[in-house]
Amino acid sequence: MHFAKSAVVTLLILSVLIGTIRGRIYGPVSAPLLHVRHLRKTFGDTVAIEDLDFSVRKGEIVGLLGANGAGKTTAISILLGLITPTSGRVEIFGQEFEAHRIAILERCNFASAYTSLPSNLKVMENLSIFAGLYGVPQPRRRIRELLELLEIPQLESRITGQLSSGESTRVNLCKALLNKPELLLLDEPTASLDPDIADKVRKILRRMQKEEGITMLYTSHNMRDVEEVCDRILFMQKGKVIAEGPPAEVVAKFQEKSLEDVFIRVARSGDLEEMP
Repeated sequence: MHFAKSAVVTLLILSVLIGTIRGRIYGPVSAPLLHVRHLRKTFGDTVAIEDLDFSVRKGEIVGLLGANGAGKTTAISILLGLITPTSGRVEIFGQEFEAHRIAILERCNFASAYTSLPSNLKVMENLSIFAGLYGVPQPRRRIRELLELLEIPQLESRITGQLSSGESTRVNLCKALLNKPELLLLDEPTASLDPDIADKVRKILRRMQKEEGITMLYTSHNMRDVEEVCDRILFMQKGKVIAEGPPAEVVAKFQEKSLEDVFIRVARSGDLEEMP
């Protein structure tokens, strides 16, 4: 009996130690911050998303990749509440999206190189309106911090419609960071930027991930962006995820030389069964 009790105590101590070591090595195990479950979206007879299922953990930057028509934009639109899925479920911050839509979106934000702010307002006016919608404290101070961060403080009094495409992209990024979002959805955030500014933006996003723990879902056709920024990627084709993992692992899985080669192969393949 004494031996049995000693054995139980020893096992308990070992389990605690193993748990502690695992926590130090792998980090705490937590529920996904974003969980998409068997999402389907049809437009008449067209299936935009067939069976989309993936998770994103807190603090991850995950790339959502695929050729035009793969379903990326539809997926992002659903996550923003712009369209309703035909079936399936989206959970963000552990809450069902449809039931807690406003509360969830208050903690998120979005930027795209292909969306524009009202063109007749000054940059400060535009950003102040969005800061008010998000209830940002000390809005003008926050706006100026972000303009400095993106190296565009000189644009504060410029008319938004008179900005270059690269300037507009950076102003949109300022808008997306106003409320210090916990989940940031980015659609081609460096598409209109020159290589120098694009590199700075990538570094800013990585720094914000590390310092503020922001989780990001990142779509891009620029594979350098993806390789430098994303911890993990999800390749979509015909409304499904056909490959996922760290960029280097996906390249190895497809037995290609680069992520760009993988992208071209996925884009040109008409048959999912050809994928490894």
